[in-house]
Amino acid sequence: MIHKFTMIILLLGMVALTGVLSAADAPAAPAARPNILFILSDDHAYQAISAYGDARQLIATPGIDRLAREGMRFDRCLVTNSICGPCRATILTGTYSHINGFYNNTNSRFDGSQPTFPKLLQAAGYQTAIIGKWHLESDPTGFDHWQILPGQGEYYNPAMIRDGQKIATKGYVTDIITERCLDWLKNRDPSKPFLLMCHHKATHRIWEPALRHLAADGDRVYPEPASLFDDYAGRGIAEHDQDMTIARTMTAQDLKLVPPRDLNAEQRVAWDAYYEPRNAAFRAANPQGRELVRWKYQRYLHDYLGCVRAVDESVSQLLDELDREGLSANTIVVYSSDQGFYLGEHGWFDKRWIFEESLRAPLLVRWPGITPPGSACDRIVSNLDFAQTFLAAAGLPAPQRMQGASLIPVLHGSTPEHWRTSFFYQYFEYPTPHHVRPHYGVVTDHYKLVQFFGTGEDYRELFDLSDDPGEMTSVLGQTQRAGIQAELEGELQHLRRELLVPDKFPAKAFGNTRLPDND
Repeated sequence: MIHKFTMIILLLGMVALTGVLSAADAPAAPAARPNILFILSDDHAYQAISAYGDARQLIATPGIDRLAREGMRFDRCLVTNSICGPCRATILTGTYSHINGFYNNTNSRFDGSQPTFPKLLQAAGYQTAIIGKWHLESDPTGFDHWQILPGQGEYYNPAMIRDGQKIATKGYVTDIITERCLDWLKNRDPSKPFLLMCHHKATHRIWEPALRHLAADGDRVYPEPASLFDDYAGRGIAEHDQDMTIARTMTAQDLKLVPPRDLNAEQRVAWDAYYEPRNAAFRAANPQGRELVRWKYQRYLHDYLGCVRAVDESVSQLLDELDREGLSANTIVVYSSDQGFYLGEHGWFDKRWIFEESLRAPLLVRWPGITPPGSACDRIVSNLDFAQTFLAAAGLPAPQRMQGASLIPVLHGSTPEHWRTSFFYQYFEYPTPHHVRPHYGVVTDHYKLVQFFGTGEDYRELFDLSDDPGEMTSVLGQTQRAGIQAELEGELQHLRRELLVPDKFPAKAFGNTRLPDND
């Protein structure tokens, strides 16, 4: 059932790509090297993009949906390690955490000397820039210009670092990043192809919307996910023992029961005018139990989706600017998020897990003349593939250390015969924050086999996505699935060997503690 995801070496600008056509069969990049606009948001759940058709219909995102209408929507873009810094390192390098060295957000620091796709594009004559969130501790390399947020950054009046110099800004972070990207596009060197990485802080916790969007939903009551009150029956200690629930984990700051610390006086007036009457009503009602959880969920959705609104406006503005500058026809536009995110499913927010809402990131790509408008892809692709795709689009060879596959054949509308049908996942950061236990596993279209490890309570779980798309019950050990389980176990070991996964990881991989055994 599971086809092996084998390594095929491609010539003529595509080397070390896993599971792709031969060089003779692969579609070539256009003669004119395309520009690349890569828009990345933080923690943007695919459920919060209307092009993905979530049953709750949480929000309309016309800007992002334009990319789906004019390009390709990927329905199964999986990440290697569902947490912000490691995903960004994977995107830059085309490698897993155990290769690029960035395992977690606690003590990892990105080694900027290693090969990255921006460095290779820059060396090949591209003008390169990154504006917005970086979150990799070291300074960016491979960019002619960079203006980044220190650490996570703030939503209002954020400090930024511009080409190594700290600067102050005034306004809302999504707007500031967008305006700077628009300025860069207008003032770039028009004789060179460009790579512009517009990387938003939103929709990261603490979910502070722009003032103009505070009342945008009209106090809508959002539909609840079926698993909002999940009791984790049918699963093991990891699901029971986590600390990322809407019920227990969210703080007063998350819930806007206290104002943000970075508002100026004028912003504070507008903020209080919206939140204070609603907070007073909440305190007077004093909900308890499930009603309190429901109130928290509604406040969370209001704030999170408010952040999405500004990002969607940003996408529209950037696409309009490409049109005005006459750049749209030869510019690849990619929209994605560093990973998926929970919007109340299983009672959770955040990410980290191999489970679907965390594992799966949105990905939409518009490439005029190459990608069929309004198309969709349900094959397994990954943030691991981005670096090799960008390099192949520019006609450049990829370093052999890269572990992904160029998406160019898929973007042409033709999936290679040997494309991956299984995917390896790994997560390390433990015990804080959120107390999600380290795990790795293998994912296919229909199954997930998960190995929790390193905490002294190691065990496996198996999920049948066809019968249980919500991943509510492990079916490990069931007689009728014995053959599938054995096949998945074999595939997991095959992928670990192929991807050079070590038998043990360094203690620093986990960030917070030395685990007793990390086999």
